[in-house]
Amino acid sequence: MNMKLRRTALAVVTASALILTGCASDGGSGSSDGSKDSSNSAAGEKLDVKLDGSYNAKDRSELKQGGELRLAITEISQQQNPFQADGTRYTSDVWKFYNPQIGLFDGSGEFHVNNDYITDVKDEEKDGKTVVTYTIHEKAQYNDGTPIDWKAFENTWKFNNGEDEEANVSSTDGYELIESVEPGENDKQAVITFKQAYPWWQGLFNFLLPPQVDSAEKFNTAYLGEVHPEWGAGPFKVESVDFQSGNATFVPNEKWWGDKPFLDKVTYRQMEDQASINAFKAGEIDATGVGNKERLAAVKDMQGIEIRTAMAPSNSLIVLNSKNEILSDAKVREAIMTGIDRSTLSGIRFNGLNGYTEDLPGSFNLYQTQEGYEDNFGSVVKFDAEKAKSLLDEAGWKEGGDGIREKDGKKLSMRYTLLGDSSISKALATATQKMMKDIGVDLKVEERPSSDFSKITSSYDFDVFPMGFSSGDPFGVAYFGQIYRSGSQLNRSGTGTPEMDKKIDELSQIADPNEQIKEANKLEKEALGQFGIMPIYNGPAMVATSPDIANFGANSFAVIEVENIGYTK
Repeated sequence: MNMKLRRTALAVVTASALILTGCASDGGSGSSDGSKDSSNSAAGEKLDVKLDGSYNAKDRSELKQGGELRLAITEISQQQNPFQADGTRYTSDVWKFYNPQIGLFDGSGEFHVNNDYITDVKDEEKDGKTVVTYTIHEKAQYNDGTPIDWKAFENTWKFNNGEDEEANVSSTDGYELIESVEPGENDKQAVITFKQAYPWWQGLFNFLLPPQVDSAEKFNTAYLGEVHPEWGAGPFKVESVDFQSGNATFVPNEKWWGDKPFLDKVTYRQMEDQASINAFKAGEIDATGVGNKERLAAVKDMQGIEIRTAMAPSNSLIVLNSKNEILSDAKVREAIMTGIDRSTLSGIRFNGLNGYTEDLPGSFNLYQTQEGYEDNFGSVVKFDAEKAKSLLDEAGWKEGGDGIREKDGKKLSMRYTLLGDSSISKALATATQKMMKDIGVDLKVEERPSSDFSKITSSYDFDVFPMGFSSGDPFGVAYFGQIYRSGSQLNRSGTGTPEMDKKIDELSQIADPNEQIKEANKLEKEALGQFGIMPIYNGPAMVATSPDIANFGANSFAVIEVENIGYTK
């Protein structure tokens, strides 16, 4: 399930398995594009959560030319290479508007290629190996005139298969199982041969790394604090990106060979939660997330809007930084998790969302709506404050006179890093702080701006941190290693062992997808026993926007061509 860290609960396809986003989702300012079937859920009505997305799907013949789409974004990330380890959900948000979108999905996760780049794709099994052949559009080229051909696929594979240790990649999952990338009948055909049968190939090569990125140094630094419009290729081009003010603007690309985009301009503005809801009410942006009680109430009396509500393929979680001296003890990490009542946090998060309920999430492999899902976390950790106290006793942390535990003259104190100004996020922080005090932990809440997200995660500048994973495809266990392998750039807990890495390698070599899911559930229980990450809730994606905006809203798994976003006639 293509994932990265995220701050909001709305999914977007990415270069690697999961997408990193900032704090655990509170239904805040983000918005996304994709999905199918419009859901006109008004504030106060019982939520109609579409499992396969809600985005007002329209054919191009039903749209009119012109208009601008103005969106809020949590940050214009410093790292603008989505394959690089410090890339985030927000990196991908920018990338998709001026770079090739190769693989597309509908809201239920069905895959199809973008015919403006790929005219044909076929997969077959030869001698026990999966072979995928992409036929590339003859007109496809980068803005600098470089052809998009098999070399772009080769470059993407070579930098993401883990062989170049200088390239700090987000994930090698899937790419390390490729044996070769070669030209087919001509340079406009890429033949991908895996080392084995590989059932999840549709999750790879959905973004391409331009062949102009030809060294590990460029891979790591070329997109650091800048974008490269000349290496882009798509219906839009970069008009401007300002990393200081946090703005990015895209306009139609005169070098584009495919269907003309409908929008005249797309603009991102970096905003905190309160600023984004105010901007939406003032008509300064065209969509905003309203997935919590306060944001939903803020827009309930607005005329001429609709709220698109869908299942969000995402996990909000709490990460414990094992690089912290106190949290380096697994027994302390277990105690912290055992002392957190996830039901209480879920209740705070979904308070006021009429009729919405969900079971506590138990896996980072699959969602509860997917076949093969098991509650793996629930089999490892259950809320029990008395057990949490016992675990801390065993770890040598004894209760002090003020109720805070001590060991070797040191207080059991750590930071909870809170991003942004959302009142829901603050309520979740306060509740967690109270739970920790009840077991003798001094949890200090440190408030930081949302724009510090990349800085915090890349430098591990936290002890306890709420964040999120968003999925860009439904392929679940294909990305097990991105979550649980030691050195994982997605799982910022710093947990993982060589023994677990070996088991992950063995898992990836299981050719039968159902058998791999079965074994992944067993292995995830073991991995969760390292007590680095704990899922808190999933939640719905809710986007308030104009009814006239088509092919845009709450995705579920959908990824749609950016040129097909527009306004209805």
